[in-house]
Amino acid sequence: MNRPYHLNRSSLGLGRSRRRPIYFYGVLVVRFVPGGPSFVTVVKTICRSERSTTLLWSRMAEVEGEERSWPSSHGGGGGGGGRSSRAICCRELRLHEFPERYVILSADPDTPDHAFSIGRLDGQVEPLVENFSSVASSKVSTIFGVVGIIRLLAGTYVLLITSRKEVGSYLGFPVFNVTSMRVLLCNKALKHSTSQERKDEAYFMSLLKIIESTPGLYYSYEADLTLNLQRASKLTQERIHKSLWKQADPRFLWNRNLMEELIENKLDVFTIPVIQGSILKFVAHFVNESVHSHFLRSSLNIESGFKSVQLTFKGSPARVLLISRRCNRRLGTRMWRRGANLEGAAANFIETEQILEFEGFRASFLQIRGSIPLLWEQIVDLSYKPQLNIINHDETPKVVERHFHDLVQRYGETIAVDLTDKVSSEKTGLSYLNKEGEEGQLSEAFSAAIQNLPYVRYVPFDFHHACAKGNFDNLQLLYNQIKDQVESQGYFLMKIDGQILLEQKGVIRSNCIDCLDRTNVTQSYLAQKSLNLQLQQLGAFSASECISTHTDIYEMFRILWAEHGDEISLGYTGTHALKGDLVRYGRQTLGGMIKDGISALTRYYLNNFHDGIRQDALDLISGHYTLSRSGSGRFQVNGIDSLPYLPVASALIMGGLTMTSFTLHQAVGRSTNPLASSVFWASLTAGVMALVKANGKQFCSRPRLCGLM
Repeated sequence: MNRPYHLNRSSLGLGRSRRRPIYFYGVLVVRFVPGGPSFVTVVKTICRSERSTTLLWSRMAEVEGEERSWPSSHGGGGGGGGRSSRAICCRELRLHEFPERYVILSADPDTPDHAFSIGRLDGQVEPLVENFSSVASSKVSTIFGVVGIIRLLAGTYVLLITSRKEVGSYLGFPVFNVTSMRVLLCNKALKHSTSQERKDEAYFMSLLKIIESTPGLYYSYEADLTLNLQRASKLTQERIHKSLWKQADPRFLWNRNLMEELIENKLDVFTIPVIQGSILKFVAHFVNESVHSHFLRSSLNIESGFKSVQLTFKGSPARVLLISRRCNRRLGTRMWRRGANLEGAAANFIETEQILEFEGFRASFLQIRGSIPLLWEQIVDLSYKPQLNIINHDETPKVVERHFHDLVQRYGETIAVDLTDKVSSEKTGLSYLNKEGEEGQLSEAFSAAIQNLPYVRYVPFDFHHACAKGNFDNLQLLYNQIKDQVESQGYFLMKIDGQILLEQKGVIRSNCIDCLDRTNVTQSYLAQKSLNLQLQQLGAFSASECISTHTDIYEMFRILWAEHGDEISLGYTGTHALKGDLVRYGRQTLGGMIKDGISALTRYYLNNFHDGIRQDALDLISGHYTLSRSGSGRFQVNGIDSLPYLPVASALIMGGLTMTSFTLHQAVGRSTNPLASSVFWASLTAGVMALVKANGKQFCSRPRLCGLM
């Protein structure tokens, strides 16, 4: 009866483990009655170690789809310090560097007497109870958080927040933007590794250097940024007192995989939930029915974080907060993460929440975006617009169903607004033009797949056709189609004291190809409509008023959404959003077109020559790639690694063009010898260009760690 069972981690979706197998002695199934915790069933193993219990409990709770899905079977150890009213994390830390280990101590008076160490030889993490504050070390520095820990082939690496910027507050609690990070190397055992392992480890370390400069990371020591206002309002008092990572929505935890080791060692006060996205805010102020325009412009400089300007309606300040949360389930770069995976997780899936605070009320309007949830790809090959390929797979209908079933379970009824270019359609009575028909084919496949889902309304809208020449106001045509359903879905409304007055009963899901530029313009328009309705119902506006009739307020609102689009785009493409002028000014400007041109060229360069390695970095830290210690060839380049030869090919092409031009100039009025030279150089140049074009994919930066799905 005491014989242990072996648990297959992959059957639970936990992936291959780099640690020891999990053995257990039995299963306890606990079913909670109404009024208790909101998840239905929890499976808890009677394990040999508490670490296994923590992992399984966490995983099973998430499978049930509960947003507060990480309750631990124990008290959390390090989470006991600090204020009694609300769980917090250490706000300031001291890093002591000893020859054999690193020691991280809490320097926060609200979370005293907490510390842990990491061995520099073996990467062993140990909570500490002894006092290290008076022990001399070779170096002491201040840090502001531990993002997480990752174990690679021959070492352990700790990602630290070394500088931060306070950018405002969320629900009364300070919010910080990560401005710099540092990786601690605990890999002294690397010298005992094989040459192949050292080579592989060097590549992994280069990926961690890329992660150090990740844009758009935000966190709070006291507030959970992963939960939207409606879901956070349903937290029980017991949940509020638990550690932040136990309250968090796992989908939006950027450092979810990196937190695992901290959680296993019960280092709750060091476990900081981090989101990637955008957090912007403005507070405006009326004086004699007008806004101080000078203060507006001086306060809305383009930078990460909150934008703050004073605004008052009827003597009361009104604040608008815009927060976006990027999902970690299909994290990646623009060209290497398209569509959905087999589980239905869409690329570039982002939840955007617009919050209004006015006269003791909080109103929240939620929208989502995500790549078209089919199996499709667009492999870079040096062309400006690579060919779009829809993958025919038996699982495609299930992929779409899984994606939207998850959305309906979380958000309610869903309106799927498809902004891609369309082919000709007699059903709608409209004729559309579509370049090469690729977007239209993808849109048709999406429409066909979604027709089988009665709980989702599909709304096609060709943005490029309807809003040609900057006719931004034509988005009203889209709104007219969905107005009744949008108003029926409503928005979330509560009093500051916690009383819930209204709930949002559904969500609008918008997409274009990248879910960036067209999507951001459309979402800003829908958010404007919701804000008008909220201000009217709260008495700030009359029934005929809207923010567009107040020029200065409207300018602030548009800048807010334009900068939001820029931050979202930076995380996916590495550049600012295109079509930002449509959001900022309602029209395109010459300066905006020049900026869009520069961004488009930058995207081309990054897509072709940089994003492959950046995709590897994201796959590594998000846990999508699982390290294997057995055998060789842990990762490989698909095809020949021709990228180093691209400068040579470019030099040959430029040299050939130069020589062709030079010899043609000499051939004018002379013998045929220079003309023959011109033909030779022109032929050589054309041959090199043809070779590069034919092998374009091989010259591009490609991911080595994971496949496209």
